[in-house]
Amino acid sequence: MAIKPAYVKKTAKLLMEKYPEAFGADFEHNKDVVSEVTNIESKGVRNRIAGYVTSKHGRAAQ
Repeated sequence: MAIKPAYVKKTAKLLMEKYPEAFGADFEHNKDVVSEVTNIESKGVRNRIAGYVTSKHGRAAQ
């Protein structure tokens, strides 16, 4: 089953709005935060969401 990009983006944006101070530019940290604040069990989905948050956070800092 493929992971829908819209699901990843929507979930990441909701998490960034709800927990703006929890995320940073470090993927490993973001991966842990996504695991703590969601009930997503799939490693692939969690990693994609954390990666999207990391990329967005890095662009906002520039």
